Amino acid sequence: MTVMLGSCASDNNPFFEEYSTPYGVPPFDKIKVEHYMPAFEEGIRQDSAEIEAIANNPEKPTFQNTIEAMTNTGKLLNRVSGVFYNLRSADTNDDLDTIAKKISPMMSAHSDNVKLNTKLFSRIKTVYEMRDSLDLTGEQKRLLECTYKSFVRSGAELDDSQKARLREINKELGLLDLKFSANVLAEANSYKKWIDDESQLQGLPQGIKDAAAEEASKAGQPGKWLFTLHKPSFIPVLQYCDNRDLRKELLIAYSMRGNNNNENDNKSVINQTMRLRIEKARMFGYENPADMILETSMAKDSKTVMDFLPSVWNPSLEQAKKEVAELQRLMDAEGKGEKLEAWDWWYYAEKLRKQKYNVSEESLKPYFKLENVRQGAFDLASRLYGLKFEKLEGMPVYNPDVEVFKVSDSDGSLVGIFYGDYFPRAGKGAGAWMNNIREQYVENGVDVRPIIINVCNFTKPTADKPSLLTMDEVETLFHEFGHALHGFLSRCTYSRLSGTNVPRDFVEMPSQLMENWCYEPEVMRTYAKHYITGEVIPDSLIESLQRASTFNQGFVMTELLSATILDMDYHLLTNADTIDVEVFEKASMERMGMIPEIIVRYRSTNFSHIFTTGYEAGYYSYTWAAVLDADVFAAFKETGDVFNKEVATSLRKNILERGFTDDPMTLYVKFRGKQPDPNNLLRRKGFVE
Repeated sequence: MTVMLGSCASDNNPFFEEYSTPYGVPPFDKIKVEHYMPAFEEGIRQDSAEIEAIANNPEKPTFQNTIEAMTNTGKLLNRVSGVFYNLRSADTNDDLDTIAKKISPMMSAHSDNVKLNTKLFSRIKTVYEMRDSLDLTGEQKRLLECTYKSFVRSGAELDDSQKARLREINKELGLLDLKFSANVLAEANSYKKWIDDESQLQGLPQGIKDAAAEEASKAGQPGKWLFTLHKPSFIPVLQYCDNRDLRKELLIAYSMRGNNNNENDNKSVINQTMRLRIEKARMFGYENPADMILETSMAKDSKTVMDFLPSVWNPSLEQAKKEVAELQRLMDAEGKGEKLEAWDWWYYAEKLRKQKYNVSEESLKPYFKLENVRQGAFDLASRLYGLKFEKLEGMPVYNPDVEVFKVSDSDGSLVGIFYGDYFPRAGKGAGAWMNNIREQYVENGVDVRPIIINVCNFTKPTADKPSLLTMDEVETLFHEFGHALHGFLSRCTYSRLSGTNVPRDFVEMPSQLMENWCYEPEVMRTYAKHYITGEVIPDSLIESLQRASTFNQGFVMTELLSATILDMDYHLLTNADTIDVEVFEKASMERMGMIPEIIVRYRSTNFSHIFTTGYEAGYYSYTWAAVLDADVFAAFKETGDVFNKEVATSLRKNILERGFTDDPMTLYVKFRGKQPDPNNLLRRKGFVE
């Protein structure tokens, strides 16, 4: 279908034509701020015209002229969205933030215009009701079912007054999403802890002090040290700094983001968000938002999730209590008479790790040069799946820190294009994630390969040191690369079902699975090489890491699961008119029996997963998927070969290539031959024998 450009088109706007760049990557070097609004406006206009043409097609509805036709609409809108929303999270600025505020209600209204189009839904429903008589492939049946249910869940069967109200709710939620994330980012960027007396930094490794001094010099204050709320800056302080007051100040500042009763406060944003989510759930006949959200997940409903959580929460909390006692004994031995607090945990856990296993993060970091670790992940993907990675020079990028790689299959065919963006900056959100600039799909018999970005926040190189990772950061790199592989290995026809477009409680399995290999000695020897000497990590250090693999896991799981339960508590609410965020969070912690020595991984006011990025009533996914990934890795270990080609091929064919073309548990059982065994996770954590 050809649609003519409107008057807003520009000969100089790179979004208005297919990219002429190598592999069709975005021409970041040519894209300017002024290009976004015209492209969004024209993209919405084109997509609307294409949808209207389908809705008003005089021919009787068929899968091809309705469901499949819809997959081919919105090319321009997808093109500009793929770039804009990636930059909004990875490299934003005031101009992009301003555009986002204008675009959010436009995109919300456009989505509603499509999903609430009566004629279009009538055609979809007609095809859906005759689905059993149609000669459809399994993937086509899945697409039809997902399309129909998506329209129903988006309000297609509501009456006119309800549809009008739903439009208002969606618009408001979109703006609240933007406000929440902007507030968290502003809080992180505004906090600066200046140190002008080096004695306050006793215990900190020299490399950390050098990085802080370099940041201070860049900020115009040479001779001082600057610490921020970016994890590469403050986590080492929590781990190593003898200055207890500084540890306390930084941890509290991090946990209080969005809760400082200033212009960036998120408490009212949470209130408004939850009121609207509850109203929306009630509109569709659900008692609470959790049950509406979870209906399309592997878990299916909130009862299943709430029944699942105690099986991991209880052993995690009990282990954490044992760890408290052990850390307190270490503190008591110092004779200071201090009680273990949340800002002491990282510090004394690091001391205990070194004492028990003769290994510390700082002794490991010289072996974890970023480029080597990334190559180790590449080598693993090559060994398991036959993939090859080639760095591409001279490619357009949105920031000088970004690197680009071509990914090929064992037969030389293109798998996709990979962008690595690893260092923190003012315009980048906290954490780590994978995004698609272009998803995999097939059009007119051509397999369109994906363009994927991994975004992280690792320690930046200094003048005399490369980026050296902690073991946690090594895990993060492998994790996000696992998401990328899920996207790259996709072999689906429709982008709606391809790659990582699977339920939240399934999408984390391929990513968390990759973390298992980064601890395997044979893998570690491929990437753990001293950045100065090139020496491969000694076997003694690997053995120490293996022995320490279950160390501090009570803390790790309790921190994670407390956030999970907090998320569920919010989304099991049936009324949020009078919620006091601080009181609510405190009551949630008390109900679950949270110990005071651990702070929940995300306090409510900076819990971006559930208030901006689509993990609402879904943060449990990390633990649910951990049961799956531990069971998948057990399938390798049961063969006696963690690189077993037969298992890897089955994993690729039955899960990674399939996207959402079938029910995730059906795909899983086809691969594994049985339901997942939760004990594999508990064994890995050291909670059971």
